[in-house]
Amino acid sequence: MGSRYEHVFSPIKIRGIDFKNRIVLAPPSPNLASTDGKVTHDFVDWFRMFARGGACTLYVGNCSIDINECKDEAYQLDLAGENNVLPMTWYADMCKEYHCHASFEINHNGENTRFETVGHLPFSSSPRISDNERRAAAQNGREPMPCIAMTTEKIHETVQKYANAAAQMKRAGMDIVLVHGGHGNLVSQFTSPLYNKRTVEDGGSTEKRARFAIEVCDAIRKACGEKFVIEFRISADEIAEEGMHFDETLELIGYLKDHIDILHVSAGLHSDFNMAYFRNWCQNYLMDRCFNVHYAADVKKRYPDLLVTTVGSITSLDYAEEIIANGWADFVAMCRPLMADPDMPRKYAENRPEDRRPCLRCDTCVKHLMIPKPIYCAVNPISGMTSVLNKDGVIEKAPVKKKVAVVGGGPAGLTAFETLIDRGHDVTLYEKSAVLGGNAIGAAAPPFKIDAQDYLKWLRHNAQKCVAKGGKILLNTEATKEMLDLENYDAVIIAVGSDPIVPGSIPGIHKSHVHWAPDAELDKSLAGDEIVIVGAGSVGLEAAIEFHDVGKKVRVVEMLDQQAAYMHMMMSGSSSGAGEIMKWLAERGIEVHYSNKLKEVCDDKIICEDVTTGKEIEYKCDTVLLAMGMRPREAKVAELRHCAAETSVFHVGDCHEVGTIGTSVNEAFRCALHI
Repeated sequence: MGSRYEHVFSPIKIRGIDFKNRIVLAPPSPNLASTDGKVTHDFVDWFRMFARGGACTLYVGNCSIDINECKDEAYQLDLAGENNVLPMTWYADMCKEYHCHASFEINHNGENTRFETVGHLPFSSSPRISDNERRAAAQNGREPMPCIAMTTEKIHETVQKYANAAAQMKRAGMDIVLVHGGHGNLVSQFTSPLYNKRTVEDGGSTEKRARFAIEVCDAIRKACGEKFVIEFRISADEIAEEGMHFDETLELIGYLKDHIDILHVSAGLHSDFNMAYFRNWCQNYLMDRCFNVHYAADVKKRYPDLLVTTVGSITSLDYAEEIIANGWADFVAMCRPLMADPDMPRKYAENRPEDRRPCLRCDTCVKHLMIPKPIYCAVNPISGMTSVLNKDGVIEKAPVKKKVAVVGGGPAGLTAFETLIDRGHDVTLYEKSAVLGGNAIGAAAPPFKIDAQDYLKWLRHNAQKCVAKGGKILLNTEATKEMLDLENYDAVIIAVGSDPIVPGSIPGIHKSHVHWAPDAELDKSLAGDEIVIVGAGSVGLEAAIEFHDVGKKVRVVEMLDQQAAYMHMMMSGSSSGAGEIMKWLAERGIEVHYSNKLKEVCDDKIICEDVTTGKEIEYKCDTVLLAMGMRPREAKVAELRHCAAETSVFHVGDCHEVGTIGTSVNEAFRCALHI
């Protein structure tokens, strides 16, 4: 019997080519190509998890049509070289093993290539100085330089490079291409009035600005023939005031539709306006799910015969089924949700959606792209180990079954617990509280943290599945050295987490109206009507938003200056989310007082010192909530370090070094993999 997700798993033929379902991997860049732009075996192994999991088409992001001219990633595929076809076949043939379509998103990033990267000024439609160029100039101590406007001859040469790239793909065994025509890359630098200031035949009106895009698609069709699918990616709305807006995009689609097979509808810009519109195509955890679906739905209304792909925080196949059933789109593209759980299509096809591992939209993956480092996922540790594990992504059984204790039931402990059970060990998990989740419970407390709430629910669900496999969980049980010694464990993983920083030297810090911010979020009775939150990281600012929204008077004090505090929040959490939090604070009028160091807590106020002037400042309040950071539970680690052979005792997650869910999960997984 098939699944109840009949629309998602409905096959479709395009140009005689069969697509087994409507689930597409939106294009990631995994940083696994070689330095000269070739597919590697590690690259193929990384994409295998998506093919094996059941998606119908896999796109690779931002593949350059010529890295000698357009390059903005350190490990970016080059589709120009003749010797690149053989490695491409490894990727194409792997996908065919799973009846999945291999493909690339082919791109020229135009003005956003840096002079320092390719040794010459970049090309675009018009001689503009981009924000990316201004940043590069400042970093390299030079004056900003405008890009070079393409001549007619250069346009023809570039169109042919797009066609050659697609032809290389077809030669390697691929039958579909994604042309990147959005996000402020070269094609959109011709279609958008933000960039294109030309007055000749390919500038001016929307129809004339569409000419370059049409020539690219027609050249691909000529090079690849009729049995080859062309998908075209656009920004439905660039959002920027001077940019392309949706009404004009609808007109543009009218000129394009007969030259393409599928329209891939995104939004926003990549790097212009200091990344202000990056959020519109890579949404953060505070933004709505299915963020851009309304654009796709409106395109379908205007052009009902055009096949449309929608993308943007479509976090589950429940949403995908609704989208396709309602005729809002024909395909659903997902990137981060499939990185979090590449097996999501398989799980839904087997009618077990509750097993989906949810994406946090935390941008752990994005941050690794920028290092550069092979990207991995915060909640799916296998994504960082695809070249180490066997090709089916199955965790190998340990050669010797061992008796192992895991101490702590947060994300690190539960990851270790699951991995050890999959390895075939006899595992007991100790959790001192009555519930599983650790510090993820506080992280999921604000009502707008819907992704964290889903993840917490999944952690607990998955833990029960581990119990069904034979694992043991002891709640309300604080592990002690004596307790573990009695059991004579072969190995111990300590994952006891971290505690809030509470500086004992501050007078009044232990008064009854002082609490850790997440504790007050979980028990609103702890908070009065006038609250001061100490600490302007994400924990403190999320609490400020939550309490403001329930009618409390809230202000925040922070020891660092505004820029330093913001940079710390970006580095320790979601960079896009940090900007969203600041936007929410401004919309609500929540006061944040920077450069204010807490000196004393009184019954009806706190006293701070302005670190720049030394002046004392008082803030009235009836509740003080602390969000000053966390510290590892080092004493508990020290107590348990000798409860088995010392070379078989490990401490992971926040009790090792305070970090994120991503650092905890991945560290715990890698540790358990070698016991």
